[in-house]
Amino acid sequence: MSPGDEHDGYGGSGQTRTRLPEGNTGDVRGGPRRPARGSRSLLMAVGVVVLLVAAIAFANRGGEDPADASPTSRTPGKSATAATGTRPVTGHDGTVPTGFAHDEQGAQSAAANYAVALGSTDMFQKGPREALIRAVHDPAVTDALVKNLDASYSAAFLAAVGLTPEGTAPSGLTFVSRTVPVGAAVKDYTGTTATAEVWCTGLVGLAGKDSTKPVTSSWFTITQKLKWVGNDWKIVSWDQTEGPTPVNGDNRASGAGEIAEAVEGYGGFTYAR
Repeated sequence: MSPGDEHDGYGGSGQTRTRLPEGNTGDVRGGPRRPARGSRSLLMAVGVVVLLVAAIAFANRGGEDPADASPTSRTPGKSATAATGTRPVTGHDGTVPTGFAHDEQGAQSAAANYAVALGSTDMFQKGPREALIRAVHDPAVTDALVKNLDASYSAAFLAAVGLTPEGTAPSGLTFVSRTVPVGAAVKDYTGTTATAEVWCTGLVGLAGKDSTKPVTSSWFTITQKLKWVGNDWKIVSWDQTEGPTPVNGDNRASGAGEIAEAVEGYGGFTYAR
């Protein structure tokens, strides 16, 4: 994929789909995130609080008796959100968790953690990007993918994003690129292969006083085809679609300084089913 075919975050616009074909990586950004097509759509990434705000607002609505709830409404079972208790990973390859369980739970954990890694700022820097791609993909697709991504993340593209030729933020600005999984599910599992879907929210942009590309959030679903390779799950190909997107809350938009401080002050997580 060329830089001009970027995403609206991880999700892209509408039903735009990007695939890393098995055995043929094509022009994609390895994993959930790929170069953007515009300043807003260029980076994408996080907004978990939206769901929280919506839930709190709903819970605080007055004058409603719980008994009046529609009998047809569904309440998710405990297993929909509860962790299984099995240790998700046993090690790390650089900054990427490794050693996922050889079962459906392990495939979900791998897909969620890979989505986070591939949605990070490392994807915009050549050295870290290659290390990341090789850590999470099937070795059969990595060489071609690394080459295609190096071409896509050209100096011209990085400049259009507001970054330096090295893929870093200009002085005085903080580059933000994060992906946060909200949920995951395995749609197909054979023991040696798995198809896992990860519903995500993400944020991306430049935080700072003179930024012309403010940090924005988006929602998207990533479908990863995984293969059991070398005693771990690895990505063979993936698709990305927009949404599901919740109704936006009434939160006041934070200033660039607040966003930069939050991104620098709060670390990420290792995700497990």
